[in-house]
Amino acid sequence: MYALKKLEKKRVKKRHAETLSLNEKQILQRINSPFVVSLAYAYETKDALCLVLTLMNGGDLKFHLYNLMPGGFEEKRVQFYAAEITLGLQHLHREHILYRDLKPENILLDDYGHVRISDLGLAVELKDNEPIKGRVGTVGYMAPEIIKNERYSYGVDWWGVGCLIYEMIEGKAPFRQRKEKVKREEVERRVREDQEKYSNKFSEAARTLCRGLLHKEPGFRLGCRRVGKPEEGAEEMKVHPFFVQGDPSTGREPVPWKKMEAGKLTPPFCPDPRAVYAKDVLDIEQFSTVKGVRLDASDNQFYGKFNTGSVSIPWQNEMIETECFQELNVMEVNGVLVPDLRCDILDGNEKDKTNDNQHVRPGFLARLFKRKVNLRQSVLLFSF
Repeated sequence: MYALKKLEKKRVKKRHAETLSLNEKQILQRINSPFVVSLAYAYETKDALCLVLTLMNGGDLKFHLYNLMPGGFEEKRVQFYAAEITLGLQHLHREHILYRDLKPENILLDDYGHVRISDLGLAVELKDNEPIKGRVGTVGYMAPEIIKNERYSYGVDWWGVGCLIYEMIEGKAPFRQRKEKVKREEVERRVREDQEKYSNKFSEAARTLCRGLLHKEPGFRLGCRRVGKPEEGAEEMKVHPFFVQGDPSTGREPVPWKKMEAGKLTPPFCPDPRAVYAKDVLDIEQFSTVKGVRLDASDNQFYGKFNTGSVSIPWQNEMIETECFQELNVMEVNGVLVPDLRCDILDGNEKDKTNDNQHVRPGFLARLFKRKVNLRQSVLLFSF
């Protein structure tokens, strides 16, 4: 089963998000990672752009954190999620893709409790690994360099990991209380100037990890210190004591990275298949009408690009595994060319010697060429 993400065309146009929508589709079809939501197929309807994605029935981390575990997760569970998110970012960064929107609601759980990064609407490719500018993200999770309108690179994603790990342990974001009524400017001031505070919920390893990730200066931030290979920041994360050293007091054990990447580790939490991990049906899909927006010919021409292009890598792999194209690779049976590849079977009256003399349906190539002949005749008749 798959999930369908629908982007209403009028809403996309109203928000001037055409390029972002197409960009998300193009990035998704390039990524083949068990830690990033995969694209199976993309198409358009009269009113919407549609992405067929990996089905994630376990809900998002925000729901689990604030509805099921409001005091924060135990450190062993945080370590598992942080490790899988790190691998997801590593796969994105190696494709020179910057995610830019890491937050609890964008991390989804599957049926078994593994997590994946979702919603790549703000992701962008870094050409030649060159830093970029652009104020995008979510208030409270944007790195200081984004807020200050400076050029930035992969470091903004590692800042996001720091915010996420802090929130999973503490039960609240580092620079903003949940449901706190505070202006955007104040939150951004805190991000730029204030030092986050750590309670006794943090072990020493967790504290040093968050401090390293939440360093105000990207050049000193954990994940940003690999000179010449900025896309390999995950390697710094993997050797941090939080991941390589055990802690009996928290139940944390060293992460076997190869087994984790192969999906051979059992998650610390497995969703109940009978449960619905959403607070309300409106959390699953919101219905509203976009008024005052009309689509014209230029819009339709642009949206036409949405359902073109190469088939995504995960979908290619699934087609190979299910062998749905196996018959198309058969050229001959018992030395006889298969009917689909024969051009001489036109009327369906010939019998198949390889299949108990059953009548042979006109071959694919024969039907194709016959259609072309009929089309030419129709054009000639129409011309006269």
